[in-house]
Amino acid sequence: MNRDDVWRTIDDERASLADLLDDLSASEWETPSLCAGWRVREVAAHLTLSHTGLPSATWALLRACGSFDRMVHDTAVRQAALPVERHAAHLRGMVGSRRKAPVVTHLEPLLDVLVHGQDIAIPLGRRRPMPVDAAATAATRAWSMGWPFHARRRLAGFALVATDHPWSVGSGSRVEGTSAALLLLVTGRLAVLPQLSGPGAPELSARLSPLR
Repeated sequence: MNRDDVWRTIDDERASLADLLDDLSASEWETPSLCAGWRVREVAAHLTLSHTGLPSATWALLRACGSFDRMVHDTAVRQAALPVERHAAHLRGMVGSRRKAPVVTHLEPLLDVLVHGQDIAIPLGRRRPMPVDAAATAATRAWSMGWPFHARRRLAGFALVATDHPWSVGSGSRVEGTSAALLLLVTGRLAVLPQLSGPGAPELSARLSPLR
């Protein structure tokens, strides 16, 4: 995907996720997401913060005593205190903008909206199809990043092969899945383990399941 394709996909994903948020019940907003310790409302709130500028990000980092993880958590919790209907409106208002948080590439907003969209949808039993090319592009980015996913270390000894796209990484026992499932695996979402197949899938599941 070229840069324009990436941003068009980000816009489409933000708009469709805003539509999903508009449809949530009060209890669904309080449902635990796939992100440990975050409800659906914290994940939705986090996604509205990707336009944060450098001064605000710097202040938030100082407020979190220099801890990036704490900053991400604290800013999401503070934003989640807003009325839930504001989150869809904020997300929809970002459509068409190419602003992004400091020091990230254009691929991080794609990765964020694809993965966090599933963090919301899967626990709610909501079907949210993921564009195949976008999933493969985001999976490549997540695999290459090291921190915070450390995918190459966690998944060492396995060859991940997409069943719906010519995407593959790693070497070793073959593990197959859709590009969407492999993106979630690479980013540490173990809820997708039952969706994987191939000769390496049982071994991978046995390795990772105790961490759930």
